[in-house]
Amino acid sequence: MTVLGHRIPMMASLLLWALAWEVVGRLGLVLLFPPFSEVVAALFTVVPTQSFLDAAVITVLSFVLGMALAIAVGVPLGALMGRFTAVDQFAGMWVNLFVSAPLSALVPVIMLLFGMGTATVVVTVFLFAVWIIALDTRAGIRHVPPSLVEMAHSFGATRWQTASRILLLAALPEILAGIRVGLIRGVKGVVVGQLLVSIIGFGALFELYSRNFLMAEFWALTLVLFAFALLLSGLVSRLEHRIAYYAGVRQS
Repeated sequence: MTVLGHRIPMMASLLLWALAWEVVGRLGLVLLFPPFSEVVAALFTVVPTQSFLDAAVITVLSFVLGMALAIAVGVPLGALMGRFTAVDQFAGMWVNLFVSAPLSALVPVIMLLFGMGTATVVVTVFLFAVWIIALDTRAGIRHVPPSLVEMAHSFGATRWQTASRILLLAALPEILAGIRVGLIRGVKGVVVGQLLVSIIGFGALFELYSRNFLMAEFWALTLVLFAFALLLSGLVSRLEHRIAYYAGVRQS
């Protein structure tokens, strides 16, 4: 970022927001926002507690299971949509519908089907993430030149070899982009699921802090989730850059 000819680190925007938050908190303009310094101090109070560690284990487990299912379903579904027109016409409408639909409204229905427990959160994470992964995988498969597939066939490659060694590798940048966005949506899904269930994981802690008006602890927990989402996104983004050369294959 460049301002008046001077290069400003991107971290400066976070420092600016933190400063604004501190000022608003100190002036007492909004009761729900304590000073940022109090929120940071609350981090060191909340994180070492056993309740936080127990909630973190439940939350991470639900997130990992939900994302694993989303990737296991989304990538093959997107590949089939990108490869076969009939599958794309049949599933494309539903995938686009769920991408744009307010999925939070479905959580009460999921609770009726799967109960007030971890299964509901896992399904919520899955529903938040799987559709964008499928769409990006479809886009990646669609961008693979037919000449690459024809070359594989001319060398006697089987359908499985063509799919795994040509199509998926050439579409890997888009697949990873979908997974990166899916991870962020999955974090949203695990929070929404646990907030509505309100008896497990971080949802129970959010309910506890808000009910007792412990806003410093509430925002400290929120910062933990934001940092978790940014960390996952950054890791996948770095992986995208490391395999970016696969995108050049499509131009050959």
